[in-house]
Amino acid sequence: MTRKSFFKRFSGVSRGKLASEVKSIPSFDNVETEGSSTTSGGGMSQDESDHDYDLLDPYSDVRDQLEYLVARDKARFVDHTERHDDEPTITHFAALTTYLGYVVLILCGHVRDIFAHVLGRGRYLRRSNDFPSNDLKYFAPLLKSWENFYTRRLYHRIQDCFNRPIASNPGANIQVLERVSADGNKTLDILGSLNTLETDSLRDSYTACSHYVNATGDRVARSCLNLGSYNYLGFADDWNDTCGKDVMTSLNDFPVSATSSRCEFGTTVLHKQVEKLVASFLGKEDAICLNMGFNTNSTTIPVLVTRGDLIISDELNHTSIVNGARASGAAIRTFRHNDTDHLESILREAIIMGRPRTRRPWNKILVIVEGIYSMEGEYCDLPNVVRVSKKYGAYVYLDEAHSVGAMGPTGRGCAEYTGVDPADIDIMMGTFTKSFGGMGGYISGSSDIINFLRRKCAGSAFHNSLSPVVCQQIISSFRVIMGLDGTDIGKQKLRALRDNSNYFRMRLKEMGLHVLGHYDSPIMPVMLYNPTKIAAFSRECLKRGLAVVVVGFPAVPILMSRARFCISAGHTREELDRALKEIDEIADLLKLRYARSTFG
Repeated sequence: MTRKSFFKRFSGVSRGKLASEVKSIPSFDNVETEGSSTTSGGGMSQDESDHDYDLLDPYSDVRDQLEYLVARDKARFVDHTERHDDEPTITHFAALTTYLGYVVLILCGHVRDIFAHVLGRGRYLRRSNDFPSNDLKYFAPLLKSWENFYTRRLYHRIQDCFNRPIASNPGANIQVLERVSADGNKTLDILGSLNTLETDSLRDSYTACSHYVNATGDRVARSCLNLGSYNYLGFADDWNDTCGKDVMTSLNDFPVSATSSRCEFGTTVLHKQVEKLVASFLGKEDAICLNMGFNTNSTTIPVLVTRGDLIISDELNHTSIVNGARASGAAIRTFRHNDTDHLESILREAIIMGRPRTRRPWNKILVIVEGIYSMEGEYCDLPNVVRVSKKYGAYVYLDEAHSVGAMGPTGRGCAEYTGVDPADIDIMMGTFTKSFGGMGGYISGSSDIINFLRRKCAGSAFHNSLSPVVCQQIISSFRVIMGLDGTDIGKQKLRALRDNSNYFRMRLKEMGLHVLGHYDSPIMPVMLYNPTKIAAFSRECLKRGLAVVVVGFPAVPILMSRARFCISAGHTREELDRALKEIDEIADLLKLRYARSTFG
C-alpha cells in the first residue's frame, strides 16, 4: 500500500466493494477512546470511517498482540496495576568492552598527538602566527584540553555519522547527499557531481549502489528511508494536500518575517489565531507562541522562577530546561527519572528544611517534567507527578515537545493519554517542530501567567516573532488534527503513527535488541553501548538505504550509546518491514542482541 493511498484509501471505493474484498476481519471498535474527532471527510460518518479503517487495517494480523502490549505498558507505567522488572540493563561484558573501547581510543589519540608533536606533522598541529592570544601567560585557553582532545581524537573519527545534509523534504523518504573528506574526517565536503571524481571506477562505485540517485543540481545522493526525524504525523509527506495551499496563499497577505518582536510590530492576526487555537486545543485559558522551541524553555523558566525559588527537575530533562533552570538563579534539585517516590522525598525535605542556611520557606517550588523523554522513548508518570505536586503545593511545568500531537486519542499529548486534567498542570509547554511540521514553541496556562510572560519573557519581548507563514502552517496542521478541515485525515494520521510505532517497537524487541521506552511512544532507542558500534551501525544503515540517528557521549552517559529511531505516520508497513529486515542483518553483524545473549 502506498503512502498516499493509505491516507486517501477511501476515495472512489464503495463500501460494498470493500466488504466483498475483505470478508472476515474483526472490528476493533473497543480500541476507540473517548474524545476522538467526530468529523470525517466525504460525508462519511464517524462509525463508517472506523469500520472502513478496520477493513483495511494494515496490522490486522498482529492487532491483538499490539493491543495487548499497549495495555500491558499502560498497566505498568500509567495505572501501576502490574509490576515490571524487565527493563534493559547493560551486561557486564558490554560494560567491560565499552570501557575498553574508550581506553583504546584515548590511548591511540594520545600516541598520535605525541608523534605529531615530535615529527612536526599532523592535522591538528597549531600553525604559527603572531596573534597576541597565543601568549598563554596573558590569555586563558579558548578550549578545555579534554574537550579539544575528545573532539579531535574521538568525535572526528565518526563525524561522517552526524549532521548529514539532505536534498529533499524531510518526509518518510529522503535524499542524503554524499560527503567526502581529504583530511581523515577533520572536515567534510559535499561530493557534488560524479564528474568531480577522478576515475571511472570511483564513479561506478556510486552508480552501482541500488540507492544511488541524482539530487537537484546533479549532486550525488542516496535515497534513504527516514527513521530519524520528527515528522511524527507525516505532514512533510502530504504537505501539498493538507497544508500547502493555505500556507502559500498566506504569502499574498503576510511577509515571510515580521522583522520585529511581539512587543513592537511583530504581532499579526495569525499569531493571535495560533495562540487561541493552542489554548483551545489544550484546554487552557491562554497561550503564547515563540519563534524557537529551545528558547521557549530557556527564556520562559527564568521568568517564572528566580532567586528564593526552588526547581525540582527530572534528571533526564532536555538541555533547554537545564539551561533555563541555570539561568533563573533559583535553587535546583533533581529527582531520579520517573521516580515519584524520590520526588516526594525531595519535596518533603524542601518544605521541612526550607532554604539553606536561613531555613526560610521557598517562595515557590516548580516541578519540571517532560511528556516523552526524547532520548529514552518513555512517557512521564504524569498522574503521580501531579498528585505529589498538589499534595505539597508545588507548581507543575510539563514539556510536551515530543508528546503533543503524537500521544492521546486526539493528539492532545501526555495529559490526555494518562487521563490528567489540564487544569491540574500549571504550565504546558510544547513545540511546533515535530508533529505540526513548523517551527517555534508555545507556553499555555492561565491568562495571568501568559500576560506576564508576554511582557517579561525575553523570547517574546526581544526576539523576532514567529514567521507569519509558519503560523499559517501551524494553523493548518491543527485544523487537520482536530478535524476542522472537514476530513478524518488527522485521525488517520494519529492511528497510523500509533500503529507504526508499536509495530516497529514490537519487532525490534523480538529481535532480541535492548529497546528503551514504552509502547505508544514514537521514539525507540536501541542500545549500542560500545563506541565503535556507533559509527558501524550508522554506516551499515546508510549503506542499506536507512537514515538513522546515533547518539553517544556526552549527549548520553558514557556507557549508554544508542541508535534512536523516530517513526512517522508517513511510513507504510512495507517500508518498516524492509527496514526491520536490514536492521536484523546489522544486529547479527554487530552483535547487538543483548536481550538474548550477554555477548550480544
